[in-house]
Amino acid sequence: MPRLNDTPLGGKAVLITGGAKRLGRAFALGLANAGADVAITYLQSGREAQSTVIDVSGFGVRAVALRCDVRDEKSVKAMVKEAVRELGGIDILINNAAIYESVQFDKMTVAQWDNMFATNARGTFLVSREALRSLRQRKGRIINLGSLGGLRPWATHAHYCSSKAAVNMLTKVMAKALAPEISVNCVAPGMIDLGQKSAAQFLKRMKSKTPMQRNGTADDVTAAVMFYATAPPFITGQVLAVDGGLELA
Repeated sequence: MPRLNDTPLGGKAVLITGGAKRLGRAFALGLANAGADVAITYLQSGREAQSTVIDVSGFGVRAVALRCDVRDEKSVKAMVKEAVRELGGIDILINNAAIYESVQFDKMTVAQWDNMFATNARGTFLVSREALRSLRQRKGRIINLGSLGGLRPWATHAHYCSSKAAVNMLTKVMAKALAPEISVNCVAPGMIDLGQKSAAQFLKRMKSKTPMQRNGTADDVTAAVMFYATAPPFITGQVLAVDGGLELA
């Protein structure tokens, strides 16, 4: 058995898309606490990104924020090149950047559908493809962020659920295509309480429907990401629901 230590990711370089706030920020802090150097991307949250970089640096690791539009191939290419230059390579890629919205099916526009897929599905593909060279050199890992919405249909989220279902399948395809050098897995959060007041009533209802009788926390999802970041690379192609059993309800 390998000996456990306080910095299981010491010497590793991690790239987290959409890492300025919310779950992405939690991942950055959690992996930095485990010893990893961290690069995060942001699109419009520049102030939050700099704050996260400062906090990540507090763990004594290298931290950098890079602006990137994961929908745009040129932007992704430039970002990955800079991340490799700043960190020396990439050991772990966390495809976290995503958007979410609720729209009635008959009110949904083509632009809304296309933007959802461009961000959530194409973005995951583009960043993964560009990071392959460094990940292969280091026998790295890719961790995609899915959603319970990719496992269960939500009537007012057709484009979101479909895009996250695509991420689930992309995870499995990539796991086969990129083996044996790279392991690829997916974390699919359920109802996660990040303190957003606008969702308080909704989260209260979902709590009562969840077998574990609570909503998830950022720590719950970060623990799942940490599991894949440190687990044997023999574990690949898996989608791990972090939902307190809500998928079963």
